[in-house]
Amino acid sequence: MAQVVEAHDGRQLAVKSLGDPVGRPVFLLHGTPGTLDGPLPRGIFLYRLGIRLISYTRPGYPGSDRDKGRTVADAAADVEAIADKLELGPFSVIGRSGGAPHALACAAAESLRDRLICTAALSSLAPYDAEGLDWFVGMADSNIEAYRNVTDFHKYSNSEHILQPLIAMFNEHAKQVRTNSQGLLNTLWPELGESDRQIIGDVALRRIIARAHAKAVSDSIDGWLDDVMALGSPWGFELSNVTAPVLLWHGADDKQSPASHSKWLAKEIPTAILDLDPGVAHFGAVEILPKTLNWVLAQVSATAPTAAAPAFSEGLRVDYAEQSAGSASGRDVGMIRADHRS
Repeated sequence: MAQVVEAHDGRQLAVKSLGDPVGRPVFLLHGTPGTLDGPLPRGIFLYRLGIRLISYTRPGYPGSDRDKGRTVADAAADVEAIADKLELGPFSVIGRSGGAPHALACAAAESLRDRLICTAALSSLAPYDAEGLDWFVGMADSNIEAYRNVTDFHKYSNSEHILQPLIAMFNEHAKQVRTNSQGLLNTLWPELGESDRQIIGDVALRRIIARAHAKAVSDSIDGWLDDVMALGSPWGFELSNVTAPVLLWHGADDKQSPASHSKWLAKEIPTAILDLDPGVAHFGAVEILPKTLNWVLAQVSATAPTAAAPAFSEGLRVDYAEQSAGSASGRDVGMIRADHRS
């Protein structure tokens, strides 16, 4: 059950916790578009690991007040407000794709420096103005179209009319989703490689993702638009300010957010380690959650050696809940998103 947390500026944020209520706190930042009801592991799995998984809906999506003009950096203040409300001590953050840059914002935030243990950024974009990176090389056409609109918006003195094609495209996609919940997945399908098609071809998995998309655009495209605008604009923080450990995971064959972005990030973040999976694409993050949680728990253990991490097997299966159905899927379902669609 979601609860409402007030941000520092008075906005309301929808927040949910799963797993062990007194376990090690880990934030999971959803993809784009998305909400806190995106693909989430069952509470019993998290409880066995001793993890309290906290998800929240970013501003502009259903349940969280819009913060028009927000930057990627602004996510750190929202995470801090939630951590304060929940009376958390040290915590960690995992971000998946559209949520990954927002997780890096937490890692760079001075206000969180004494509380953030580690950060994992899965299938992340790099900043749109990343020096020395050809940002669009290897990216799927639909994402190029979306982010070109945003970069042109900045190039031509923030002229609002330049965003009209992007807004029209998102409204059309949202209309498709409202009449057919798998509309975004159907649009994405032709751009997927074999690896992604095998993963997303699972019926139960498609249903979970489709429901997340439908929820995200059920009221408006505001959150989706604001996410893409933030990701395609100056992020508002310096990667060199990151001091805690960072894991960058990427499928080497990713076409939604190319692996070159995480390679670039690895050179810019002093504390980063890079994990590239050959033959894996964007939705390969489905299988990476156990490994990511294992890494997080290892970092927690290193900062508090007297509180050893629970036993964990890399082969442990993750059973993901269908949030609105309550029925278990027979397949492990994990970190799902495409850059402007998750």
